Amino acid sequence: MPPIVSIVGKSNSGKTTLIEGLIKELKLRGYRIATVKHASRGLTLDKPGKDSWRHIHAGSSATAISSPGQLVLIKTVLQTPSLDEVAHFLEDDYDIILAEGFKHSNVPKIEVYHKEIGLPLSDIHELIAIATNVPIETTTKQFLLKDVRGLADFLENNFLKPSNKQTNGRSMQRGAVD
Repeated sequence: MPPIVSIVGKSNSGKTTLIEGLIKELKLRGYRIATVKHASRGLTLDKPGKDSWRHIHAGSSATAISSPGQLVLIKTVLQTPSLDEVAHFLEDDYDIILAEGFKHSNVPKIEVYHKEIGLPLSDIHELIAIATNVPIETTTKQFLLKDVRGLADFLENNFLKPSNKQTNGRSMQRGAVD
């Protein structure tokens, strides 16, 4: 399974914006990125009356919707799946999985801190870095929120396997051609 790093922080702190920047930067470097978003308030992907909605409401425990270029799985679950359970569905097709949320998971985390939002989260285990709009007093590695390249370097150096890097759709060994 690819490495998983979760981006955590308070609501409206900039988690999604940071993930968007990291996706773009890491893709420019040739990596394949998958993301997982935790929706604590539930979610609805399927519209009432559509075929897949009808399948689920008729009693199917899982429905996959396939179209050219996309695959969506809707699966009934008894409890909220863990980040590891969700990542299992992604298999090994990616170089890294960036998760948004899942602050109680056992994966490395980068906290997004915005001074205007309030104090940093206090109960984060496996915190590896903080992306912040102002320097804060901590021994944890810090990056400015706008330093997406620095954060991408940090992820690349600590979590990504160089042999998985893609160039023009072909896998290449780093170091041999750099």
